[in-house]
Amino acid sequence: MENLDKENKYYRAKERVEAIKKFYLNLASYFIFIMFLAAINYFTNKWQYAWFLWAAFGWGIGLVFQGVKVFGLNPFFGKNWEEKKIKEFMQEDEPQNRWK
Repeated sequence: MENLDKENKYYRAKERVEAIKKFYLNLASYFIFIMFLAAINYFTNKWQYAWFLWAAFGWGIGLVFQGVKVFGLNPFFGKNWEEKKIKEFMQEDEPQNRWK
């Protein structure tokens, strides 16, 4: 049983490392590609209209969401928000707290 638990932890950690690695690869490709688009934009119309910013913005939003998912950053609920809410609702449901 202990061996199975260690194996599960190993696979979860490996999946997390793979997700972080994928995020950093996507981040690097984002910067390289956006710089390429910026160069094309500059050489074609000398910044009269910075159309590459639309691609940077759209891809950047997706990258931000991927980063939030990979690193577990949730500014609205926090790390243990769900567990805290469950405990809070369980305490409210106890018989001595019903008649308050």
